[in-house]
Amino acid sequence: MAESKVSNLDSFLQRNRPLPEPKAISQEIRDRSSTFVATIFSAATPEEARSHVQYLRKVLHASRPATHEISAYRCMMLKPDKTGLAGPDDFELKTGYEDDGEQWAGIKVLKVMESLAVLDAVVICSRWYLYGGIMLGSTRFSHIETCVAEVCHTFKSKQELEDCIAMLSTLDDILKQLRDELALLSGPLTSSNDDSSPHPRVKPPDYTLWTESDLPKAKRLVTAREKAITSVKNMIAKRRGS
Repeated sequence: MAESKVSNLDSFLQRNRPLPEPKAISQEIRDRSSTFVATIFSAATPEEARSHVQYLRKVLHASRPATHEISAYRCMMLKPDKTGLAGPDDFELKTGYEDDGEQWAGIKVLKVMESLAVLDAVVICSRWYLYGGIMLGSTRFSHIETCVAEVCHTFKSKQELEDCIAMLSTLDDILKQLRDELALLSGPLTSSNDDSSPHPRVKPPDYTLWTESDLPKAKRLVTAREKAITSVKNMIAKRRGS
């Protein structure tokens, strides 16, 4: 098994691309003779989505092959000969799913992704089943949907956090430029470098250390940055008008 895993990993390394990293992995659900786990990856194209499914099957699960690797993807892509500059009409949604022997399961994964508006991602729900064990009937679909919903929620939270961090980085740059401008207009005695200034400089936090639990803080900080920018702009306008 170990040699097979190394061989499969080498085949992916030969592509000269970074190995895909799961965005989230669900908790295991164990029911009688079955175990269910869902994994979600970012995927910009159907080809990338299918590649991630193969990577999960041949590398991550090589030492413990799943009985079924049920998958679905949703990718928002540019239409042929479009640039994206014309707006939403330049894009089209590509979707697909694979039962991998678990009949009707792939569409269940896709439906959960649709209900949670997950885009540019592929979700794989792995099922390990001990042959000769107890059949679960329709209960298996409930377990699949629970695992898939868990990773989809985590994926959405991570996306939202990444968007907030990108926004914060932009707002930090804008605020720095405005404070520099205010410092030049105000003179050395009221420079924004001075701790007695109404808007002293504060070093931005290290956003790379934030996790999904920091999302509420990130949202509050975006609002605070926007208010600070408005305040400094008003001060600049007053200085120029005086």
